[in-house]
Amino acid sequence: MGFMDKLKNKFKQTEEETDDISTKYKEGMAKTRNSFSGKINDLIARYRKVDEDFFEELEEVLIEADVGVNTVMDLVDELKMEVKRQNIKDTSQIKDVISEKLVEIYYGDDNEEMEKLNIRQDELSIILVVGVNGVGKTTSIGKLAHQLKEEGKHVMLAAGDTFRAGAIEQLDIWGERAGVDVIKQSEGSDPAAVIFDGIKAAKSRNADVLICDTAGRLQNKVNLMNELAKVNRVIEREVPEAPHDVLLVLDATTGQNALSQAKTFSEATDVSGIILTKLDGTAKGGIVLAIRNELQIPVKFAGLGEGIEDLQEFDAHAFVYGLFADLLEDEDE
Repeated sequence: MGFMDKLKNKFKQTEEETDDISTKYKEGMAKTRNSFSGKINDLIARYRKVDEDFFEELEEVLIEADVGVNTVMDLVDELKMEVKRQNIKDTSQIKDVISEKLVEIYYGDDNEEMEKLNIRQDELSIILVVGVNGVGKTTSIGKLAHQLKEEGKHVMLAAGDTFRAGAIEQLDIWGERAGVDVIKQSEGSDPAAVIFDGIKAAKSRNADVLICDTAGRLQNKVNLMNELAKVNRVIEREVPEAPHDVLLVLDATTGQNALSQAKTFSEATDVSGIILTKLDGTAKGGIVLAIRNELQIPVKFAGLGEGIEDLQEFDAHAFVYGLFADLLEDEDE
């Protein structure tokens, strides 16, 4: 059984399962898929043989999807080796190899556990959320809080983004929506002091998870790094081995700019995972692969819509299914 068949079987749905993860990825990645699948199909229709010209055009399609030049070179080299190894001559057989290699590039030497949050059992877990203003950081925190609460966790929020006008009020609104308490001080307060208060409150109320918002100003990198370092010191002092996750929020629609933000924040703090927002709003969803391959940071959540339920745990198989869903369905017909 080929890899595409395995994907198809994995995400085959009964009528009752239409709201499952494959549907979310299929619907949420329509823009990327329409662009990506259409071009791959066109390529396969125009080239009967898998030759150098075919690979050159494939490189262009992948780069246009924001997969990233370095990642594309790695991927195409691997594809060439696999085509030789399997003695593939006909382009109709190449879809299977492309989809398999996309998943392999994503996971590398890691397993699927790297996509999970590092939530501790029977002790306070602290999640630090970082990212520039305007990427959907506060919204993502609210959605994540809602999700964890639905799983039965006692969740609290700390409003550590004290510099942006309205940030505290915005987090308050999301706290109300998700039904969780928000620890806050007045605008302009020291972020580390707010986080300290949040940890004290979370401990005294026996919370399972404390999600900490942080300032998102990138204009002065030195200040940003100093602030994050100070917040980290406070967290480590109060809860050894914390933060248990540092999640960087990136806007998928900004493409390669998201990649450079990820590099900056990785220098400032130990980013353990990415929340990629607005994946449903871009035709360049390949940025997922560029982030993973070039920065070695897993995407832990993907924003696939506006609703409170639309922050999905990332699943590389479902992502690749989202890219190829139309091709798989064409085959069925």
